[in-house]
Amino acid sequence: MSDFLGSVWWLIVSLGLLVTFHEFGHYWVARRNGVRVLRFSVGFGRPLWMRRGRDGTEYAIAAIPLGGYVKMLDEREAPVAADEVSQAFNRKSVGQRMAIVAAGPAANLLLCVALLWAMFVVGRPDYAPVVGHVQGVAAEAGLARGDRIEAVGERATPTWNEVQMALLPAALDRADVHLAVVDANGNAGQRTLPLSKLPADLDDRALLPAVGMLPRHLLAPPVIGRVHPDSPAWGVLAEDDRVTALDGNPVATFDQIGPLVQALGERGGAAMIEVERDGERLALEVAPRRVHDEARGDFWALGIESTRAAVPPKDALQRYGPLEAVPAALRETVHLTGQLVGMIGRAFTGRIAVENTVAGPITIARATNAYAQQGVAWYLTILALLSLSLAVINLLPIPLLDGGHLLYYLIELVKGSPVSERAMAAGQSVGLVLLAGLMGLAFYNDILQLVQR
Repeated sequence: MSDFLGSVWWLIVSLGLLVTFHEFGHYWVARRNGVRVLRFSVGFGRPLWMRRGRDGTEYAIAAIPLGGYVKMLDEREAPVAADEVSQAFNRKSVGQRMAIVAAGPAANLLLCVALLWAMFVVGRPDYAPVVGHVQGVAAEAGLARGDRIEAVGERATPTWNEVQMALLPAALDRADVHLAVVDANGNAGQRTLPLSKLPADLDDRALLPAVGMLPRHLLAPPVIGRVHPDSPAWGVLAEDDRVTALDGNPVATFDQIGPLVQALGERGGAAMIEVERDGERLALEVAPRRVHDEARGDFWALGIESTRAAVPPKDALQRYGPLEAVPAALRETVHLTGQLVGMIGRAFTGRIAVENTVAGPITIARATNAYAQQGVAWYLTILALLSLSLAVINLLPIPLLDGGHLLYYLIELVKGSPVSERAMAAGQSVGLVLLAGLMGLAFYNDILQLVQR
């Protein structure tokens, strides 16, 4: 229940902030161009709070927090007094109307830059981009335990999250990508990750796991969580034992134990396993036993399982000074915009499933809550992403959205006269259908995520 309430809270706070900035963009530019604003509303439906300003504008917070609007004086919507005609939106030039409409997305874009700047100044904690375990195409590329990924293509990757974000577009396109790495011995080199070998029918959401790179921070420590009865380790090893070496080979993570056990079993005989137990170092003799599993087949085993480790502390920090953060925020905004537009393009061309690109309020609420739980910097990150998404989506040339209105005004510029009322009405109907379809898809995806959870 607390997770649900937290998700609802952060959704309301986040959307309220983003919508307020968006509508303020429309409001501010409208006022600068002499347009009278009748109402500035955050949310739709029945107002929960309302106040009339000295300028005559009604400022309201409405019951449904999934949007907002700025209502301007317009002769097309209601009769306008003769002395107020000059303040009507429809009486302004095409350039002025375009500026007013574009101001909403522009405000969200500027907010994205500001939020990313604040995130960089605060500092976003993350995990170092160090490889822990490899298989599949990652192993084929020559990556190995301890490799630090310095860059993916041309993009620097100071954290593991940056590695994932940089790999995703290439994985979606099944495009090979070059990695700049520094191995465990400090030697710099290049690796080519053959993402073109990923299966074409692989679910988009499973692409990154399919690459076969497990980061170091997800590796379990070599601590025994369970000893199976009647196994070779029964009576020798105990829960909470920390394995430090096996057959003379040092052990740093639990996944290293399996290959050493296989090698010992194939060699035959017993070996010494070194553990730390209650502050003491012990050397114990153990011999693996060959077992059969339906999934794995025949293999050698000691009969031990790892313990569930707590979330490891973050060991990397993405931070800039106030001045350095300005170009960093601008670069990140450009990069994220390119990625978002690319995702939309892939969805429209069928290269990725649309259901993997359209998120509804439930998914957004859960993601916002999850990011907020990680601290201020991560919340600023998701807020910046949402603000950018709101800007880009609103610029799509769909009637009812800002981009649809801009399209009408561009046509007006070209033909020298406004789009006919009939054409605008038809466009509004099409836009309504498209938006209803997108909303339906978003809610469907939300429900699907809940069912699959």
